[in-house]
Amino acid sequence: MVGRRGSALALTSLVLAGSVVCAPASEAGTGHSGGITCTGTFSNAYDPPLTLAPRTAGIHSEARYTCTVAPGRTVPATGSLDAVAPRASCVAVTAPRATETVRYADRHRSLIVYDRATAVYVAGVLVVRLSGRVTEGRGEGQPAQRTVTTLPGQLPTECLASGLRGDHGGVELDIQP
Repeated sequence: MVGRRGSALALTSLVLAGSVVCAPASEAGTGHSGGITCTGTFSNAYDPPLTLAPRTAGIHSEARYTCTVAPGRTVPATGSLDAVAPRASCVAVTAPRATETVRYADRHRSLIVYDRATAVYVAGVLVVRLSGRVTEGRGEGQPAQRTVTTLPGQLPTECLASGLRGDHGGVELDIQP
């Protein structure tokens, strides 16, 4: 059982992690010089489920975004990301290459290929940053960065049993001008 002190620490850590990841969204949401900023939520599914032992796992992520595509103009969007993590575990999930298709409600889309990833744990919350480039569609040729703050979808003890099947959290996507 977690006491009040542990709960307060966990909540404070989540707030701090969220503020580190989400702060740029409020600044960029004002329609900055030609870039696109999207914020929202995501859910990941792992195949096979993650355990303590590192192994190759497929990652499928679905995101729901609100995107600022021009000064004062926002549109809803969805993102679908697929990746393979060669040494994924409950402790580390980093894929060296991922592909995301973002479909905007105004019938445009962006195909993004991420070729760099970093992951950092902040008080039990995993923050992953993917960097790459838009290869087709809206923002073609522009650099892109996707930052997620991951919260487990199951209890951490599942790492010892059947494995973690997925997680969810907040996401920010920046396509720079």
